[in-house]
Amino acid sequence: MEAAEVVRAVDAVKVIASSLDLAVDDVSFLHNSNKLALRLLPCDVMARVAPANEQNAQFEIDLAQQLVELGSPMAALEPRVEPRAYERDGFVVTFWTYYESVVPDPIAPADYADALERLHAGMRKVDLPSPHFTDRIAEAQELVANRESTPELYDAGRELLDDALRYLRRTIIERGAPEQLLHGEPHPGNLLNTKQGPLFIDLETCCRGPIEFDVAHATEEVSALYPGADQDLVSVCRILVLALVTTWRWDRGDQFPNGRQLGLDGLAELRAALDSSR
Repeated sequence: MEAAEVVRAVDAVKVIASSLDLAVDDVSFLHNSNKLALRLLPCDVMARVAPANEQNAQFEIDLAQQLVELGSPMAALEPRVEPRAYERDGFVVTFWTYYESVVPDPIAPADYADALERLHAGMRKVDLPSPHFTDRIAEAQELVANRESTPELYDAGRELLDDALRYLRRTIIERGAPEQLLHGEPHPGNLLNTKQGPLFIDLETCCRGPIEFDVAHATEEVSALYPGADQDLVSVCRILVLALVTTWRWDRGDQFPNGRQLGLDGLAELRAALDSSR
């Protein structure tokens, strides 16, 4: 979020928290992208804030509640308030349990793989309407095709991304792998190392697809330990994840630090990965 938007978002959180009898004297920033993640003190709650027109908060809440009830390694909602989305001044706010990080970090690959496998097991028991992973590809293709949305993406890079997204979509679909509900982005940044063990956060990108799409977001050390994963398909999905991430870096609204350089680096890495896979 832009600085002015962040100030408004924090103000909205404070007003909502106060109305719920959550004491807030201090706010720490945990993450800032399309959503803000804030630690509220002294109530010690994590608040997630997003513009009201860019959220699927109720889906996240419903899914998180079901997964926690199933014993899945998922961060829980804040139990002191009603589990729902709260709206004020154009923002939607949800409240979650805050978990202290545990040392050592990062999480051991075997523990990471085990947590992801258990998350998938819980997700197989959940029946909620969700997008397909190919919808993510379609969104990226629209960005690549829209020069107004990606004005700095040069023609050769645009052609590379368009070709890659088409090829990778076709290749993965033709494998005919079983599909289920997925986290969508279970990368290390969305897995907390807590006293309760590894816990996943951030379900806004949940989708349906082969488990290999999720596994590809983890490191190779983790993916090698995931039971039953088709490692060849994981490799293809890993290139797809690279193509998607690279596309987002060229979005004119992207606020990722050093995003343009990462976009250039991503294109070079993507070209090399495609050359070795074909």
